[in-house]
Amino acid sequence: MSVPVTVDLLRKYDRPGPRYTSYPTAVEFSESFTEREYRAHLAEADRAADQPLSLYVHLPFCEERCSFCGCNVVVTKKHHVAAGYLQYLHREIDMLAECLQHRRRVSQYHWGGGTPTYLSVDEIAALHRKIASHFDIEPDGEIAIEVDPRVTTLEQMDLLRELGWNRLSMGVQDFDLAVQEAVNRVQSVEETRAIFDHGRRLGFHSINIDLIYGLPLQNPEQFGATIDTVVGMRPDRVAVYSYAYVPWIKGNQKKIDPQQLPTADAKLELFCVARNKFLEAGYVSIGMDHFALPGDEMAEASRTRTLHRNFMGYTVKMGSDMVGVGTSAIGDVAGAFAQNEKKLSTYYQALDAGRFPIERGYRLDDDDRIRREVIAQIMCNFYLRKEAIEHRFGLRFDEYFARELAELVAPDGPVDHGFVELHPDRIEVVGNGRLFVRNVAMVFDRYLRQKSGDQPVFSRTV
Repeated sequence: MSVPVTVDLLRKYDRPGPRYTSYPTAVEFSESFTEREYRAHLAEADRAADQPLSLYVHLPFCEERCSFCGCNVVVTKKHHVAAGYLQYLHREIDMLAECLQHRRRVSQYHWGGGTPTYLSVDEIAALHRKIASHFDIEPDGEIAIEVDPRVTTLEQMDLLRELGWNRLSMGVQDFDLAVQEAVNRVQSVEETRAIFDHGRRLGFHSINIDLIYGLPLQNPEQFGATIDTVVGMRPDRVAVYSYAYVPWIKGNQKKIDPQQLPTADAKLELFCVARNKFLEAGYVSIGMDHFALPGDEMAEASRTRTLHRNFMGYTVKMGSDMVGVGTSAIGDVAGAFAQNEKKLSTYYQALDAGRFPIERGYRLDDDDRIRREVIAQIMCNFYLRKEAIEHRFGLRFDEYFARELAELVAPDGPVDHGFVELHPDRIEVVGNGRLFVRNVAMVFDRYLRQKSGDQPVFSRTV
């Protein structure tokens, strides 16, 4: 049984840690990973012709930058800059398709940013036609796009649905005006509901709303009011993300007054308010920070322990390999990660030279692959069958992870606090362990051991 969450417990577990959209994390990526290696991994991936792909398209443009933002964005009101970018993006898509001549089926297709609906309807249509001319996007796949209700038009929504998009993810963060002003993102309930309701009329299969807890000036009462408003809209899925305050990485976050940020215990209380309200409204808790209506595919995947996680977050339709196009996009291809250049200028230079714009990457070793699967199962399903790992990788789980299992059962450790149950055949994250699942997964991260004492590079886990 879980012990109560106390201030002392928060102090013990509130420390920098990854969100594990990948393992190893992007911190381990190196510029020694070359474009030539990326091509070799694409060639290997192309040989798995019967397996679907995940495809991510990064559209970095925004007219304004939210001060909390941690994304790789280009802030400009000059829309001709995006037109130039699209010409290069089309070229990268052509190059990618040339390397994947036998691997064209896509089960997960996602446009993110930035603000994808920064593009005009003609630009959206042309980019999608370019992709669809090379890749076969499965109609029952996860075809998703991130939209900002402040700038998205009904005409854009009509086009997206006509082209086959079936999922929307809408950024809200918080409806409280004081919080919105503190993070430079003022967004009314009315404009949000207008896009949401139009999406419903168009028949999008699933609509997700993104919220963030831990923003400046948030408190349980006002955040609870935001949750009540969202519950009243009845989205199919909700993501309630912990605010990643990393001003040493994202300079724009220096505009936020750290004195206005909630304390660790207050921040956890915000999440508990959201969690309780969504559960009371009939939502199912998914992973560490998502909620879904019981009939949603994500809820079914959680019940059957078939949920997946990649750079696009939790998913039910993940391909065995993921390719990304556009600035900063990350691919996960045949046992290697590859990330594109973040700057427009260097992105363009590489494509002008006929090269993929790879800035850095990482080739997984055998141990990485094993730990990656363990961490993925913990993060996605709170459950790990030792036999599945043993069978897949040819090892004895208790021997291979003797150090980690000892750490889990150490006095004042995760088992002692009721976060984890260890059984001869399985590991289960239970009770309040779900609030601290990142900490549980971190036990299996060999790179964190090597970084002991280094300057923090991750957001805090609470």
